[in-house]
Amino acid sequence: MVLTIRDVTKCYPGQTEETAVLRGVSLDLAAGSSLALTGESGSGKSTLLHLAGALDQFDSGEIEIAGTRLSGLSDSQRAALRRSDVSLVFQQFNLIPSLDTGKNIALHARLAGTWDEGWGIRLTDRLGLSGLLERYPEQLSGGQQQRVAIARALAVRPRLLLADEPTGNLDEAASAAVMELMLDLVRESGTALFLVTHSAAIAQLLDRRLHLHHGMAK
Repeated sequence: MVLTIRDVTKCYPGQTEETAVLRGVSLDLAAGSSLALTGESGSGKSTLLHLAGALDQFDSGEIEIAGTRLSGLSDSQRAALRRSDVSLVFQQFNLIPSLDTGKNIALHARLAGTWDEGWGIRLTDRLGLSGLLERYPEQLSGGQQQRVAIARALAVRPRLLLADEPTGNLDEAASAAVMELMLDLVRESGTALFLVTHSAAIAQLLDRRLHLHHGMAK
């Protein structure tokens, strides 16, 4: 399993008492498979995604990424794990304005020491970015910027790809097209995809669905 979550709880302090955001959530995600996480606002979706990406600490339970337990890891060890095994795609594209498309795509992979020119060419071809490599983010449409963000995330060849409403800024047609491409590339690379979405149509494209309600999985 690429991602294993067992009985994870997470609480945040309130004015009078702690508020439980996640209540004993468990799931497994294998290489090359995809899971959509759905639920109403405030159900804990983004919190669970951040925990799965070693971006925050959980209160109890356990999370493993590619066999590595997150509990007990230092901040530097968590950062190293994110560089080597985890990539993230958010609703906001977070591209670097001063870098052109080609450099944005290669940036994280170069930092991780995993940049593969052939895989980079494959990604840009499949995502329709080959003719845009010298353009800067401000010269791209929203759909093009999102495809650059996806290419950047997959260029690392992560074990786990985490996506939080990755097509939320796109119209329905562009959203469906980008998702189909991302799922094809995930299957091709053997990456596990864990995706948060409010869209039932997007959720149906993935292999499995998990619904959160008041911090509990259903």
